[in-house]
Amino acid sequence: MTLETEITDLWTRYQNDLTAADAGADELDTLDAFLAALEAGEYRAAEQVGPAEWEAVEWVKQGVLLNFGLRETQPRSYGGVDYYDVLPLRETDDLADRGARNTPDGTVLRPGSYLGEDVIMMSPSFVNIGAYVDDSALVDSNDVVGSCAQIGADVKLGANTLIGGVLEPVEDAPVVVEDGVSLGAGCRVTSGFVVGENSVVGENTLLTPRIPVYDLVEEEVVYGHLPPERRAFQRYVESSVSEEELIPGKAYKPAVVATSLEQETLEATQREGALRE
Repeated sequence: MTLETEITDLWTRYQNDLTAADAGADELDTLDAFLAALEAGEYRAAEQVGPAEWEAVEWVKQGVLLNFGLRETQPRSYGGVDYYDVLPLRETDDLADRGARNTPDGTVLRPGSYLGEDVIMMSPSFVNIGAYVDDSALVDSNDVVGSCAQIGADVKLGANTLIGGVLEPVEDAPVVVEDGVSLGAGCRVTSGFVVGENSVVGENTLLTPRIPVYDLVEEEVVYGHLPPERRAFQRYVESSVSEEELIPGKAYKPAVVATSLEQETLEATQREGALRE
């Protein structure tokens, strides 16, 4: 029986009222094997099905949810700090073999998260269960990579960046940041938004399917994704809310403007190879 089949069967039993109190050694062994496979990069929570188009891998998402539904909350301790959770923190013995680094005093990895070769995690930062961070990505200080988020190779997440998860609330698909993307400090990417490869996003930009992206390259308005190889930044456009009598003056709503990449923009985001020697 494959791990996928075991998780699918366990999900069916969970839907039919299997509880954490009922789960025994066999069920927990399956969940442990599932988390280990995610940490090894054998499975991912999403797969690419077209240009800037990704789909959730349903059984993987079910496995992530089962790790909360079929485990009891327990008192735990790490670094002299007591806490209560259904899972311990992720073991990091495998990171050295891949040349990945997480700096001390505040880098938190939950079980089921994957870090690829030469990944750097600066403290404090947090990578949640089911997230996939590909080779040579940089997770900077005060960054959060949400549950099942997919971060591509050579991605730079600027300081204080939030990559949303799929569990609270439950989303159809995770956030995806494709290869070569640079997100400026303070960016927010949520609700299954896909950031196209090799794009450069200005600081404090909010990317979510509810905010329009004005693509000046193709002269169209798109939702839910930023096309590849774009320079994007936040702007505010006039809102119909300004017609409300209770609101004095004009009202504005956020929008994202996407233009073509310029050479000086690319040069400004070049990676420093010495950091990964």
